[in-house]
Amino acid sequence: MAGTPPAASGEQQSLIEFIRFNQNAFFAVAYGLTDEQARSRPSVSTLSIGGLIKHAANVQKGWAERAARAPDFPPRDDRPVEAIMAEYADEHVMRDDETLDELLDKLRRQNAETLRVLAEADLDTPVPVPHDVPWFPKDVDFWSVRWVGLHIIEELTRHAGHADIIRESIDGATMYELMAAVEKWPETDWIKRWRP
Repeated sequence: MAGTPPAASGEQQSLIEFIRFNQNAFFAVAYGLTDEQARSRPSVSTLSIGGLIKHAANVQKGWAERAARAPDFPPRDDRPVEAIMAEYADEHVMRDDETLDELLDKLRRQNAETLRVLAEADLDTPVPVPHDVPWFPKDVDFWSVRWVGLHIIEELTRHAGHADIIRESIDGATMYELMAAVEKWPETDWIKRWRP
């Protein structure tokens, strides 16, 4: 993983490379953490790195399923709204019975699936907008697979930024020194690999 997404030929491959780059940020931000540190909430936020990793996997799953099923809706979730909301709340929390390695493995698998779906899709395929979700637009009937890919980038980027701040609050580590450690970049006067 370089410090920026690689150049790619064509729109679809560029989209995939930007998604892959943002997917990898979560592995760098978790590098060297214990389960207890990944579960901790050292900032004013209630978020933890483990919870953000869990959410990054789940948010990609939902959007990749929408893109894969397009132009149809994915199967309807007929559970009571309370059960759906409880699952959504749990998606942001690293529970005591979860380990960082397990969450990273789940993220790794979902990352691969997301990239597969987007590589095989026609970016112009219409993706239906569910009008029963209060934060989705009521005056738009379809997004495109292209829009879904860009939205995944938005989600991952936003949450990787949250994770950066949380990690820095835990032990002072910052993204480039973590990336340098994970990728074993050569050290220079201005970038050193993170060490515990």
